[in-house]
Amino acid sequence: MPHKPAVPEFPPVICTVDVVLLTLKDQALHVALLKRKNEPFAGSSALPGGYIHAQEDRTAWDAAARVLQDKMGVTSPYLEQLATYSGAERDPRGWSVSIVYYALVPLDLLTVGKENLLLAPVSNLPKMPFDHKSIVDTAVARVRSKSQYSSLPVYLCGERMTLPQLQSVYEAVLGEPINKVSFRRKIDELGMLEPIEGELQTGAAHRPAQVYRLRPTYRRALSLMQRGINS
Repeated sequence: MPHKPAVPEFPPVICTVDVVLLTLKDQALHVALLKRKNEPFAGSSALPGGYIHAQEDRTAWDAAARVLQDKMGVTSPYLEQLATYSGAERDPRGWSVSIVYYALVPLDLLTVGKENLLLAPVSNLPKMPFDHKSIVDTAVARVRSKSQYSSLPVYLCGERMTLPQLQSVYEAVLGEPINKVSFRRKIDELGMLEPIEGELQTGAAHRPAQVYRLRPTYRRALSLMQRGINS
């Protein structure tokens, strides 16, 4: 008699990555969502994500970076693991586990005119499928906490910035004003910026401001301070 293949004792687990891609628009944090093409929840706006490709993704981080490139057309300067979400109830297709990452990118790196892209303010999120709203809330809390003592918000800036521009980015992320003197002292402590020689930005109401860029050694790593940005 022909040998019958063994029936798996347990059904396969759905294994995916999702990415909370944050950017600044109109001086407020926004998250990038994509309209789902397939069921479940076809037509709903959700986090960019996808299955882990065991044949090509060496790690979950590699899978998240691939998803960002394939679905958003971006390579994030900062991509960090947030948490793992799992359970039998989170996906109607079956027991699932998602390794979630968060990324920060300047607005001009996103294709805002992309047909299925929605930039939603984190303070007023639309209805989302799965547990994506909870994931976004967790990511925002993580980013705001880290921004109190690190260089994290700099990844929302372009290649060049003035100190007033960088302070406005920190304030937008934290949702509160920052003392100017304290802020500049902390930025000096971080040591992450270098002035661009001879480049000043002029404004109608202010004296010319020095333009800075991120030092090469800090372009893919956080710089940390001993005390909070506003202390």
